Amino acid sequence: MTDSPNDARKPIVRLLDYARPWRRNMVLATLCSILNKLFDVAPEILIGIAIDVVVRGQDSFVASIGITDPRQQIFLLGGLTLAVWIGESAFEYLYLILWRNLAQQLQHSLRMDTYDHVQALDLRFFEDQSTGGLVSVLNDDVNQLERFLDGGANNLIQVTTAVVAVGAVFFAVSTKIALLAFLPIPVILWGAFFFQKRAQPRYADVRTRVGELASRLQNNLAGIATIKSFTTEKLESQRLRQQSEDYVQANRAAIAVSSAFIPVIRMAILTGFVLTFVVGGIMTLEGTLEVGAYGVLVFLTQRLLWPLTGLAETVDLYERAMASTRRILDLLNTPITLRDHPDAADLENVRGKIELHQVNFAYDHGQPVLEDLNLTMDAGQTTAIVGATGSGKSTLAKLLLRFYQPQSGSICIDDQNIAAITGRSLRAQIGLVSQDIYLFHGSVRDNIAYGKPDATEDEIISAANAAEAMEFIRRLPDGLDTIIGERGQKLSGGQRQRLAIARAVVKDPPILVLDEATSAVDNETEAAIQRSMRHIAQGRTTVVIAHRLSTIVDANQIIVLESGRILERGNHAELIARNGTYANLWQVQTGGHA
Repeated sequence: MTDSPNDARKPIVRLLDYARPWRRNMVLATLCSILNKLFDVAPEILIGIAIDVVVRGQDSFVASIGITDPRQQIFLLGGLTLAVWIGESAFEYLYLILWRNLAQQLQHSLRMDTYDHVQALDLRFFEDQSTGGLVSVLNDDVNQLERFLDGGANNLIQVTTAVVAVGAVFFAVSTKIALLAFLPIPVILWGAFFFQKRAQPRYADVRTRVGELASRLQNNLAGIATIKSFTTEKLESQRLRQQSEDYVQANRAAIAVSSAFIPVIRMAILTGFVLTFVVGGIMTLEGTLEVGAYGVLVFLTQRLLWPLTGLAETVDLYERAMASTRRILDLLNTPITLRDHPDAADLENVRGKIELHQVNFAYDHGQPVLEDLNLTMDAGQTTAIVGATGSGKSTLAKLLLRFYQPQSGSICIDDQNIAAITGRSLRAQIGLVSQDIYLFHGSVRDNIAYGKPDATEDEIISAANAAEAMEFIRRLPDGLDTIIGERGQKLSGGQRQRLAIARAVVKDPPILVLDEATSAVDNETEAAIQRSMRHIAQGRTTVVIAHRLSTIVDANQIIVLESGRILERGNHAELIARNGTYANLWQVQTGGHA
């Protein structure tokens, strides 16, 4: 794709560019729509020819092709009518199948491509986006495009076909009446484009309001416990009501424009029909127009002009779809700023030595978080990182996982710069247990085996035992098969933490990162987790980011960070003896007991 989020091309052009793999299907669907419309207008022509046969008999138009018997002419027209109806029905079936299948294929591909692209975006992107807004694009906007492809595209093609085909018949029969019948069409087209231009920004506003509303709903449902605890149900209901009303008002503004289109079109159509009806009738009475031809023109005027009343609804559907298309493709074309180097290699046979050389990092438009950081973590050893909030502890973990890239300096694993390693292979070698545990809706078994879906029963149970989780798992209603709810809401904080540790153990990574893994548990659970950490840390390079110092007393190396710089380093006994910042923190937390 050559597009960018600021692509100035029209959404329909960008969509057609994206839909190149389905071009053959689109051509076939278009062809079936055209043929269906041609068969659809044919009965009116046959009716006019039949009137001509009844009125003129052996002098009719059909007689001129060699069939002089009026009865045979009627039988011929009856057979042709039957064939026309069969053809119309057949091509209607085909275009419905083709357009609807195309809609399904395209919406599925767009949703998956956009979702895969979003997964590849770095964490900076998500810091500026609402989850509800992204869900709205991936779901509601994609569905809006599907609705247009299901019917709107066919309607546009058939209206165009009707104008061309019927127009050809009109000019072949009577140029004068053709000009009168076509007189309203410029007005109709002008109205369509005028209302389209007026509707476009309104529908863009509608899509924005949808995203905001979805975001509000998602945030409120996710934070329902907080809402209840602060008794802010009425406040949140008022906020939601306001955003829902904003969405309604945005829709009303769009509807006001699209609804005004239909009466204008109806008056234009009435003008064309009346002119054809009156002028054609006078010409027939004067003998300058055959009765059969007059019948054809009157019937075809309806076929020509009446479908244009549906143009308002189609334009409405089109504008909604294009507003959605713009949002989808803008998201799909959001640049990925943290990409693998073209020559990036996979990280394999990891021993686990980690080295940071002169690492400097700051978030966008912010103060430096890490400054000239030099740090070595030996393979198979446990390194603990401590410090006040904002000292850069969790940022260091994010850099190690390459969720972010340092502005300068390097991070190496086994002497390999992680900037030259594929992100996927890097993260495959690291097990992360963060303070914000995310468990998926599903069973305990599924969550433990998340990093290794083919894990055996023995591996799952072994990991659960290592994380000291098996005891509470056995007490659950269905053991490992117990459904834990969204984000594991049926479990306590400590239980969720132990499942997260078990999940990391099943992955069996050579490097383990524990980011505040005991921040939300009680003392008993902390002691259990601490025991399990001693067990699972054996033979691994373990990075423990800790707030509770009691969990890191056995660490081989403790690093004290302050404002992104290393203030102290050593093991627990050495730092206590130094009587510095770490010793002060220890005294505050434990009352001075070493």
